[in-house]
Amino acid sequence: MDLIEIRRELHAIPEIGFREFKTQQYLLKLIRSMPQERLEIVEWKTGLAVKVRGYDADRLIAWRTDIDGLPIEEQTGLAYRSLHEGYMHACGHDIHMANAIGLLRQLVEKPVKQDVLVIFQPAEEGPGGALPFRDWLKTERPDLWPDQIFAMHIAPELPVGTVSTRPGLLFANTSELFIDLHGKGGHAAFPHHTEDMAVAGANLLMQLQTIVSRNINPMDSAVLTVGKFTAGTVQNIIAEHARLEGTIRTLNNESMQKVKERIEAICKAVEIGFNCRISIDYGASYREVENNEALAEDFLDFAASADGIAAVRAVAAMTGEDFGYFTEQIPGLMFWAGVNSEFGLHHAKLNPDERILNFMPLFIHHYFSNL
Repeated sequence: MDLIEIRRELHAIPEIGFREFKTQQYLLKLIRSMPQERLEIVEWKTGLAVKVRGYDADRLIAWRTDIDGLPIEEQTGLAYRSLHEGYMHACGHDIHMANAIGLLRQLVEKPVKQDVLVIFQPAEEGPGGALPFRDWLKTERPDLWPDQIFAMHIAPELPVGTVSTRPGLLFANTSELFIDLHGKGGHAAFPHHTEDMAVAGANLLMQLQTIVSRNINPMDSAVLTVGKFTAGTVQNIIAEHARLEGTIRTLNNESMQKVKERIEAICKAVEIGFNCRISIDYGASYREVENNEALAEDFLDFAASADGIAAVRAVAAMTGEDFGYFTEQIPGLMFWAGVNSEFGLHHAKLNPDERILNFMPLFIHHYFSNL
């Protein structure tokens, strides 16, 4: 079965974090069909760690891929579109997995000097699989603790054949944000008998927009976006409950803490001003992805010399990725790989160019051969 067919079959069965049961079984079937002499397969929750022995290893090199989908209703109209209603591989993890299978095949057929650990990690989109996977490796399987770790992420805006990364910060700190406001509902004709959470929530929403502009150093960068605001039930009942859902992104942990401190202070003031009760849930929080500087420079030099590959120096992005928990403790590198899609990440019409699978596993195998 070729990698494009594998990608399409994976695309049809997206599953959300720690519920990737079909995905895990599909991957296991493929991996167990390969020659097993050099392979060790270990299951962890709904993920996998697959070690391929090198021919003269003195290091363990890791390649990480994520395997979960998103709760998005697909709108691509593709013949192989999602069979799971309300879920889609809208972040390219199907491409990532097919690429990792291709890399495994290359490593089995043509072993490199170093041992290689291919990690199929669940729950990247939430609630976060990298941190518990990393901690499991460290405490339960220290023999699988890598010396270096690598990963890629598709980039819809880049042409196929382009790779892009940078030394140091690549992706931002991220945190989910959920705020619930509880007041007293009632008839629209008697507002003086109520505590209106639609008004309180709207006031809070506007105040939150002052945090980045008035509390974060303008030489720094931060984003606080409220993407969803709900309140009330029908038009003639004053809202007893309101909910704000959003995301926070910063370039460093200090700014993240500052943003959260201001959110909490503003919420306390709104509680007093609108006589209500507010609860805050930060949901899943991810560390920044910090590329090892030496690895990044080496990778860019290698890519620039590879046939058919264009190497581009990236700029840091406010994108979130839990790969940062690996690079926190292991020298590592993540890079963007172009897939030339009209629609971007997390879009219901994302359609990556599958030609990336014709060369990317070969390119990574060649790179690993030189480590």
